Parts: sequence; structure tokens; C-alpha cells
Amino acid sequence: MTSPTWLAPNPALVGTRHSVSSGHHLASAAAFAILEAGGNAVDAGACAGMALAVLHADEVNFAGVAPLMIRLADGTAVSLDGLGVWPRRLPADLFMAEHGGTIPTGVLRTVVPAAPDAWITALRDHGTMTFAQVAAAAARLARDGFPVFPLLADGIAKRQAGYRRWEANAAIYLPGGRPPRVGERFVQADLARTIQIMIDAEERAGGGRVAGLEAARAAFYEGEIADRIVAYHEANGGYLRHDDLAEFRSRREPVVEARWRDFTLLTCGAWCQGPILAEALLILERHGIGGLAHNSPAYAHTVVEALKGVFADREHHFGDPEFVDVPLERLLGDEHIAARAAAIDPERAFPGLPPALFGASQALPEAISADEVRHIGEGGTSYVCVIDRWGNAFSATPSDGASTSPVIPGTGIVPSLRGLQSRPDPAHPAGVAPGKRPRLTPSPAIAVRDDGSVLSFGCPGGDMQVQAMLQVFLNAFHFGMEVQEAVNAPRFSTWSFPNSFAPFDYLAAHVFVEDRFDPAVLAELARRGHDVRRWPAFTRDAAAVEAIYLDARTGFLASAADPRQPAQAVVA
Repeated sequence: MTSPTWLAPNPALVGTRHSVSSGHHLASAAAFAILEAGGNAVDAGACAGMALAVLHADEVNFAGVAPLMIRLADGTAVSLDGLGVWPRRLPADLFMAEHGGTIPTGVLRTVVPAAPDAWITALRDHGTMTFAQVAAAAARLARDGFPVFPLLADGIAKRQAGYRRWEANAAIYLPGGRPPRVGERFVQADLARTIQIMIDAEERAGGGRVAGLEAARAAFYEGEIADRIVAYHEANGGYLRHDDLAEFRSRREPVVEARWRDFTLLTCGAWCQGPILAEALLILERHGIGGLAHNSPAYAHTVVEALKGVFADREHHFGDPEFVDVPLERLLGDEHIAARAAAIDPERAFPGLPPALFGASQALPEAISADEVRHIGEGGTSYVCVIDRWGNAFSATPSDGASTSPVIPGTGIVPSLRGLQSRPDPAHPAGVAPGKRPRLTPSPAIAVRDDGSVLSFGCPGGDMQVQAMLQVFLNAFHFGMEVQEAVNAPRFSTWSFPNSFAPFDYLAAHVFVEDRFDPAVLAELARRGHDVRRWPAFTRDAAAVEAIYLDARTGFLASAADPRQPAQAVVA
């Protein structure tokens, strides 16, 4: 069997006008058409994001999460969390008291669906187009279908046992009773109708673009779609109710800023893992990586040990800042960065997750081997970035699968199952509480150079996201690779922390590397105490970074799409 063509390293694409890069070529094509029609980066990004919920149907749900970041040409930057909260009637001790400290599959892991509100809020505040214009591609792709591609076929086949639990899930993901095959047409008629209900509500509203967008939103959160969601939850032991939906709004928040050399890195807040990307860069800068060859044993060891430190801070401190006092200023401050850098032993791997350097350390689960991982994870995430002709930048990481929670019959959607990233114990910083956000892995980013250059970048990959984004950023701006080369380069990773997804497997000392490293590198890492495992070359387990770099010196847009998934960049 030949490998999929998208596993070949991608070439660099450079343009002068505008660009989009996303996890699927049809989403990129749809967003590019928006740009060519005069839309801005927000219009195009929302278009691609909704299209990805159709195309990456097992990894992105139309009713899932959609954290996003916008950096306008005038320098204004804002994030929308695009992340739902636990239903207000959910007992905080539900999972500890009634489910043995686990978050079971099914409706109990449901939080308020956030993605539709996030796209519409971004369009309302910073876009120029209507919902109908921006959602047309998603509606068409759902209604008419598209060819099944290898990543989709493999993902559905791998998780088919989950889809079989619920008739409505199986009807979509296992048409004819089996996983779809590459090249067959994949249709989501109920999802197309859901999107069309929102389009029709906008068209009936009158009163201008903003009124129409609000009507489209109300159709989802207060109308027929909400009625179906609530009726299903009431009948099946769930906790979502009409007021949870009607009163939900994505939170508009300031970005977290950190300085690295001549860049200002912008991430979302500590409700996601985004700030640890900044922390890792600062630790490595303080420790020093000058003189270390790219992907040498010393470099990989140093980066892995720095990542253990930031994952420790995530584990011990991060949670919804509306509920938890996350000491972010201290974590990114000089004293803490210096302490984490000093803790890196250049010769020996720390054997597990380091303790907190201040405050309480969280209890860790028992470490297991990679051979003992207890479940096949929920399908995971996609990504889109856009930079338009005016210099506006957009970065978004839509997500949520559909194999561990039920499709609402007749809608084609799974209300966000992102509760699986909360800890069952309310005492944990990321623990469950009514109205609280789970601690999210999707974490889009933008970096701005002092000369005015802008990088919009991100990826799918759960706990691999920050690790991949860190390596790509350093490849480009420490080692001097052009952006596509930086994306193509082989990656390594640590898993020496509790996984962000239930059941939170902890693989102490495990390092996974793509099978493109010299065996001598792996042997030396093992000598230093790492439990080294191999991934296939160009595996999507190593995440799939998309990026656009607007170089202020030349005015050129260098656009990268990761060969680890069927991603595509389009430039003009």
C-alpha cells in the first residue's frame, strides 16, 4: 500500500496579497474565495473554521469549541475563548460521588457548545460579511458531501466502536453499517439542515448585518436547535437546559503577551495551555540553546526538560481564571523562569513530572507505560490561520470529536464534549464546577516582530500542540529555517505529565520521536534517562502545524501547511 500523497514534505508557498492555511484543502479554498471576494481575515477564518467542522467531521464538531485570536492591522489584539462552561445544574461532586472519579462517556461530559457563538461574535465585532456568506461553504459541503480522505477514513475506523454506541452517531459516521472508505462521498444532511436553519433566521431578521448575525446565533442557542438539545438531555440524564444555552456568550479577553528576543508572542489565557508556549521559550532562552545543533541529543534533551517544567506548571496551577487564581505573572516572571531553567540537568532526565516550585503540587496518577494506554482518544482538532491584504491576522483551533458523546438526533451535532478535559475532582485547579470552563488544549497563537512582521500559527494535537509550535517557532527564528522547512522538520515530544484527556494517562519519562532521527540521537537520549519510543515518519501524532509569516521587510507572505495531515496553504 502506498503512503498518502500528503505525507510528502510540502513546498514553500509565497505570495504578496493574502493567504490562508488550514487543515484541509477545501476549507482553505473556501476561505480563499472569501478573501478574493473582498472579505477580511476574520470572514475567511470563520468560513474555514465552519468548513473544517464538516470536513474533519471526526475531529471538529460544529457545536464544539473554537478558541480564536485576532490581531488587527492597527495592532489591536484580542482572543475569544470559544469554550463552553459546565451546565449550572451539574453537581460539582458528581463524578467523584457517583462515577468513581471518572468522567464517563455520554451526555455527562457535555459543556455548553461554544463554536457557533465564537464564529458569529468574531464576525459581528471584526468581520464584514453575513453569516450566510461565510457559512455557505460549510452548508454546501455538508449537504452535497465530499470525498473521504485517508485521515478521515482512518479516524472513523479507529473509533468505530464509539460511534456504534448511539444510533444517530452511527447513521452519520458508519453509513451502511461500516466506516466510509477513501474516495467515497461523505454526506452530513442533518448538519446541513442545522446550518441552513441559522442562515434562514438571518435572512428573515432584517435590520442590517449585525441583527442578522444575532438572529443566526439565536436560532442555535434559543430556537429549534436549542429545543432539540435540551429535550435530548432531559430525556437522557444530561444537565444542559435552555438557560445554559440562551445566556452563553464567548468571552472576549486580552491576550497574554511575552517578549522573546525581537518578538512579542501572543497567546490565549490560562483557561487553555497557551501561556506555557511563552514560558517554554523563556526558559530555553534563560538556560541557553546557542551552540546546540538542531535536533541533536543535547538540544532535544534540553527542550524536553524545559517542557516538563512548563507542563508541571500547567498541571499544578492552570484552570479557569474565573474560578482559580492562576499566578500567570509569577510563572512568566524572571525569578520563576530562572528557577525552572536552573533545574534542567544537562546530563540526566528528570524521571517524571517536576513538582511545583511554589504553592501546592497536585497528586499525580500512577505512571504507566505507553503499552498500557487505556483508551483510543477522542478525535482531535484542526486549525486555520489567515492574513489578509490589510495586514489583519486570524488564528483559530476548532475542535471536538463525536465518538464519546451522542449526536442530537436530527441535528448532526454533538454538543461540546470538552468536559473530558476537566478533572473529576473539584479540588484540582482544572476540576469540575458548574459554570466553569474545562482547561483546554487548543491554543492558537500569533507572534509580532519588532519590525512589524507577523506570524499566525497553531495546530491540532492535544498535548502535542505546544510542543510542536515551540519546535516550529525555534526552527524558524532560532535556527533560521524558512517557515515551510520549519514545519516539515522532524519532531520529538515528552509525555511525562498527566494527559489532558480523560482518563489522564501519565507516561513518566516517555519521549516519542518521529522515525527520521539518527539512531545515535535516540541512543544518547536513552543514556540520559529518557524512555525513547518511535513514531512513524510524518505522523500526525506529532501534530500538524499551519503557519503564515508576513515579512514586513519584503511584504511577502510565506505560507506553510503541515504534510502530517491533508492541509493546504493558498496564497495570492
